[in-house]
Amino acid sequence: MGHQTSLGTQTDFVKRGTLAHMSKLRAIIHVDMDAFYAAIEELDHPPWRGLPLVVGELGPRSVVSTASYAARRYGIRSAMPTLAAQRLCPQALFVPVRMSRYREVSAEVFGVFAEVSPEIEGLSLDEAFLDVTRSLRLFGGEVERIGRYLKQEIHQRTGLNASVGMAHNKLLAKLASELSKPDGFLRIQPDQVHAVLDPLPVGRLWTVGKVAEASLHRLGIHTVGELRFAEPRRLLQACGNQAALWQRLANGLDERPVDSAAEEKSVSAESTFVTDLTTLDQSLSWLAQLAERVGERLRAHGLQGRTVTVKLRKPPFETHTRQLSLPQPSDSTDVLLDAGRELLRRWWAAEKSPSLRLLGIGMSQFAPVPQSGLFAAPAEQGGRDQLADRINRKFGRGSLVRGVVLKSRKPGPEES
Repeated sequence: MGHQTSLGTQTDFVKRGTLAHMSKLRAIIHVDMDAFYAAIEELDHPPWRGLPLVVGELGPRSVVSTASYAARRYGIRSAMPTLAAQRLCPQALFVPVRMSRYREVSAEVFGVFAEVSPEIEGLSLDEAFLDVTRSLRLFGGEVERIGRYLKQEIHQRTGLNASVGMAHNKLLAKLASELSKPDGFLRIQPDQVHAVLDPLPVGRLWTVGKVAEASLHRLGIHTVGELRFAEPRRLLQACGNQAALWQRLANGLDERPVDSAAEEKSVSAESTFVTDLTTLDQSLSWLAQLAERVGERLRAHGLQGRTVTVKLRKPPFETHTRQLSLPQPSDSTDVLLDAGRELLRRWWAAEKSPSLRLLGIGMSQFAPVPQSGLFAAPAEQGGRDQLADRINRKFGRGSLVRGVVLKSRKPGPEES
């Protein structure tokens, strides 16, 4: 007999949830590009193919953005300090991040997504969920046919491999792509859910992080199957309100929709410096460069924001943020930079011995971009921004910049 819960037996609870879920099955695809940044570098530099390649410059404060699969065999992983990666693999090739190039390829990939469904939830430049339920009829009712189309078209247009996972919900579709990497292609059918999930470590479940995993281990729960059959009341007492969610996930239940309408909540840019910035003049110069990048992104995405945020990190790792609300929404680089300068100067004046290992600026609290009238940017200001955007798109970022930015053009920072 199942364990008692407030809804009846555990078995009845799972059965009801499963039946309700099965009655509205969707066709969800998760696409994750394989070692995206590193794969682009290998594509652009053929002699690097097959080498242990690390995207991220060597330095005491630099971290690995992406590692090729050859580098991963040495234990190198994303977010690891690059110096630690070098110790693991002294012969590894370290190359700088080229974010503009990665965005360019990402746009091609997402263009392929749009050909099969308008319901796309981008998670990053190289990863997305697609709800293709309404597209099945166009592909003969087979989600695998859509998945193959995505893999083939992405490879044909970019030369890169994508791992494709398919299932009836987001949890399982993402697991399918992860389990089949690299160059993966896997569908988890509804009748395969427990066979796939039960042997997996509980840490593979969405929302079960390191702390939660340790809590479950203390209860003797190490696999998803053990979590699925755990006594709910004991689990609730030990793990709190998340316990019910974890058991639903352990049963393969996930009702989250693909959120194609998810709006960007902020646009920002930041740099970490190999050598700390120790003067206000240096810091203002770097702030101008970062503000130009944010302004360009705002206009490219048709966004205007009301809140400017400056991020400041003192050595060794003390982080501060300062915010300023604008009287009206703006996408102007000058407006963003003026607000950022004011925040930076205030912080600098209040510090006894100011120095910065990281500096960032961002815009948030977006409003619809007006067509004309009260909130429109002045013609001269808007025209200057648009001209700079066109020149930088045509000739490369940084072709046209404010004079103050030139003071910041020294090697060394890690940008994001």
